[in-house]
Amino acid sequence: MGLYLPFERVTQLGAARVPGLPILPHGTERHPVPGGGSRAVRIEAGDEIWIMDREGMQLAELTFFDPQGRSDAGMIGAKGQGAPGGLQAALMADASGRRVLRALKATGFDIGRADAVRLFDEGSNAGDHVRLHASCDGLLIVCAPGPVPDPAAQTAPTELALYVRRANPGPAKGGLAPPEPLADPLTDLNILPGEAKAYEVRKGQFIQILDVQGRECSDFQAFSLRALDDGLERDIDPTTTRSLMGSLYPEPGIFSKYWSVDHEPLVQIVQDTCGRHDTFGLACTARYYEDMGYPGHVNCSDNITRDLARWNVRPRKGWPAINFFFNTMLDATNAIGMDDPWSRPGDYVMLQALTDLVCVSTACPCDIDPANGWNPTDIQVRVYDQGQDFRPSKGYRMSAESPVQPTRETGFHKCFARHTRNFVEYNGFWLAQDMTGHGAIDEYWACRERAVVMDLSPLRKFEVLGPDAEALLQYCLTRDMRKLSVGQCAYTAVCHDHGGMMDDGIVYRLGDSNFRWVGGADASGLHLREVAQAKGLNVHVRSATDHLCNIAVQGPKSREILREIIWTPPTQPTVDELGVFRFAIARIGDYDGAPIVLSRTGYTGELGFEIFCAPKDAETVFDAVWQAGQPHGMIPFGLAALDMVRIEAGLVFAGMEFCDQTDPFEAGIGFTVPLKSKPDDFIGRAALERRKASPVRKLVGLDIDGGIVPAGGDCIRLGRAQVGEITSAMRSPILGRVIALARVDVTHAEIGTELEVGQLDGQQKRLSARVARTPHLDPTKERVKGNYG
Repeated sequence: MGLYLPFERVTQLGAARVPGLPILPHGTERHPVPGGGSRAVRIEAGDEIWIMDREGMQLAELTFFDPQGRSDAGMIGAKGQGAPGGLQAALMADASGRRVLRALKATGFDIGRADAVRLFDEGSNAGDHVRLHASCDGLLIVCAPGPVPDPAAQTAPTELALYVRRANPGPAKGGLAPPEPLADPLTDLNILPGEAKAYEVRKGQFIQILDVQGRECSDFQAFSLRALDDGLERDIDPTTTRSLMGSLYPEPGIFSKYWSVDHEPLVQIVQDTCGRHDTFGLACTARYYEDMGYPGHVNCSDNITRDLARWNVRPRKGWPAINFFFNTMLDATNAIGMDDPWSRPGDYVMLQALTDLVCVSTACPCDIDPANGWNPTDIQVRVYDQGQDFRPSKGYRMSAESPVQPTRETGFHKCFARHTRNFVEYNGFWLAQDMTGHGAIDEYWACRERAVVMDLSPLRKFEVLGPDAEALLQYCLTRDMRKLSVGQCAYTAVCHDHGGMMDDGIVYRLGDSNFRWVGGADASGLHLREVAQAKGLNVHVRSATDHLCNIAVQGPKSREILREIIWTPPTQPTVDELGVFRFAIARIGDYDGAPIVLSRTGYTGELGFEIFCAPKDAETVFDAVWQAGQPHGMIPFGLAALDMVRIEAGLVFAGMEFCDQTDPFEAGIGFTVPLKSKPDDFIGRAALERRKASPVRKLVGLDIDGGIVPAGGDCIRLGRAQVGEITSAMRSPILGRVIALARVDVTHAEIGTELEVGQLDGQQKRLSARVARTPHLDPTKERVKGNYG
């Protein structure tokens, strides 16, 4: 979409387009530089350096040191502009930068005397780039400095991309060398396909298993060293692990351990950038290849047996193993199938030993099926000492081509960690599932009767700025932006050309040419940027998710609580004056307090507000809200309770009530598509006009008899025919019955229609249900209005 350099390409394997594989040629590296952060890369003489401003309007600051510690911008073919102004702050912004700072101090490199280069300081557009050349070896530090984020200023720093095209890349199997270690490794093993290597790991140490080229499986097994010394073989048992963890394989978080048959935890998974693995059965065996017609084929089970012989482990024909990166699945008939692995080059899992272990890892040699993408490659295993700051995380990518990001903590994470340990990964962040000492039901009633506070920071925020900002949003969103006043916000949908929904969210108008899009998915923000570039619009779409966090204060007492702590200037509405879908630029406490944006929005069906602030002010904001809320019975609120209140309120959720095959009318939010009153064309308009004229499905409410709560996706039947499916369901505490949201054929969508929810095969078990008015709770929105709107 114009945001790639000339040497970037999309990988093709025959007729298949595979954006997850390297899109850069051998010898070219891409290093993302986070907004407000920095990256350091070793450079050699002759290397070509490219710096790209991916989103526009972002200053780049470069500093280069030669091996003797001298800094001269001329070494990379640039003109120096004095000492780096933003580098020190950028180096302290993240763990990577702090490591760079420590390394610089240890080698005697003086940042204060560095000769910095500033790029894009006179403004830039998305995709602008500068090319430089290195005349000598050295260390290049690139940072993306920016001002301290202000929730009303829309000036958050954004990502830069650093590309290095090596003058002497050297040979590497598959085109890629292993990435740099995450710390100083105690053990560093390269395992070629068709090999297995065993190694000892002490309690507390970390094991990194890394897929160097991508799409390569690696069997892993671990034995209790203490048990081996006693003559007992106690290794990871997949069946025990699945049973105790309640899933096919453990994940970072609470349910993270791998167990032996004696129910002893041997290792726990700390980080996982891939997220798709196999624990169904055995490492590949001689018998598998023989039955496929390949007698004598090298196999992982025999390799494991040979290398474990050093610890007197008895041979086995087939080794049960945790097969990382192996993409297998079960179909409706319980048959196991496989496809290419999901892993990308550099993907890894990080384990921590819970006792002294003997471990073994393989690089699978299978080349007769998709197990390794038909191309076996190498695996890297590194062992790091205990005490490393490897925090639990899962890999997240904004798009298939984007670099992986670890699961992040929001600005409010420490505040909610005072109340719970039960955090789950949500959209690339850790969010509280429920609160210790409360639980979802207690939190639910607090929201309905008093007040709650919840972290909603993972919502995606994009600043849309420039003379054509309104025109872009008018074309990409279904609501009419021309009717939006400054200080007003609107709930709207984003649709594809065929009318299917991409996202839903709220657009805020901060000025004549200043908007903020707050949605559920990165895809909608990337879509805005791509459309702006394709249409040649004078507008910038800049990511702000990491620099703008938000909490929701919801419940009947929310206005009373916030009235005590929110200060607004005379030009802005007070808390009491703030109407539904309006916002105010405000501060906590008084004129000198932490700056915030306060909006009259929420996702609970109750009177409520959202507070947006910079991460540095998050604890100040939370503590003020918490202190004011205690006399009113406020408690913290998690995802489990949120799902309950939003179902009662008839509020839709991506992947359940809507997807790219569902239009806003089918999702129950047809009010976001004003076809009659919005005269302008917008993406999907023609398709939506056709769909509205000939509806097929409708989102309805269901009242369900009995106490069984159906699952999302359960079929809805009238006799033998399926006429719909459950999208969300719950047992409503306030209504005292099971309710659901469901998408059904319009023929059977009238209120009062008797239907049945099918379970087992849809025929053997039925739950009586009838179509009910939605939302089930407060159909006239009186609770949201809170006595006055």
